[in-house]
Amino acid sequence: MNILETKSLSKYYGKARGIVDVNLQVKEGEIFGFIGPNGAGKSTTIRTILNFIYPTSGEAKVFGMDCIKDSKEIRKNIGYLPSEVNYYDDMKVKELLDYSASFYKGDYKKRIKDLSGKLELDLNRYIDDLSYGNKKKVSIIQALLHSPKLLILDEPTGGLDPLMQNRFFEILREENEKGATIFFSSHILGEVQKMCDKVAIIKEGKILKVENIEDLRNNRFKNVKIELNGNKDMDFNIKGVINKEISKRNVKFLYNGKTEDLLKSLLENKVHDVTIEEPSLEEIFMHYYTEEVN
Repeated sequence: MNILETKSLSKYYGKARGIVDVNLQVKEGEIFGFIGPNGAGKSTTIRTILNFIYPTSGEAKVFGMDCIKDSKEIRKNIGYLPSEVNYYDDMKVKELLDYSASFYKGDYKKRIKDLSGKLELDLNRYIDDLSYGNKKKVSIIQALLHSPKLLILDEPTGGLDPLMQNRFFEILREENEKGATIFFSSHILGEVQKMCDKVAIIKEGKILKVENIEDLRNNRFKNVKIELNGNKDMDFNIKGVINKEISKRNVKFLYNGKTEDLLKSLLENKVHDVTIEEPSLEEIFMHYYTEEVN
């Protein structure tokens, strides 16, 4: 079952591009990464799904319901963590969280206490006295306090120190084990690698690829480093060469072509030395942000 689904979702601000034909499917129980550089369209996608802004075209559904017509019902079971948070400064943390909890049926005092303990947040401090990182902790608790079925997190770790980031990831894993689906937007590749089952890569408002993390790790990409014989000129213009760098006697590139083609070219050019290694996940992702070199 798809908890979240978009079909040709597009948003333009006048003539300016927001997102273009975004198609996503997030299954129940997944931790789904949504990654791209700043300005790629991640927040616009999320805000459109949440009906904070209207799409220019296309549609989005959460829990099988239309995100515009049924937004009030949908929000009862969503926890949303925005990339930036702003609060009334003259409220205490406890007062703000109690007010947030009042929008949901049930008693969430124990839940708030447990989460604030894990995040080392003082409930009796005034919002105005909090650092950016502690304000982010408040927003995390706001998003989690009603145990939502779907968590939508937009760049959630900004302001958190490494210890608190790890604590936050532990909390997310616990929520996921209890059945929550998590949609996790980030421009930090290590976070996605650590947390997610599947990832969508977005660039300039368009989805470039959706793939399982394990499939990305196990694909055919290789890092190739070649040392040439003397000053011999060699371009290695074979299909599958990506991000080629040439420096004097050395050639370096990412390769996802046929192994036999690479070996044939190496033999024909009689290179001095060659190293073939597994690339990092970051290097694989960065391939999708650069033009392919043939």
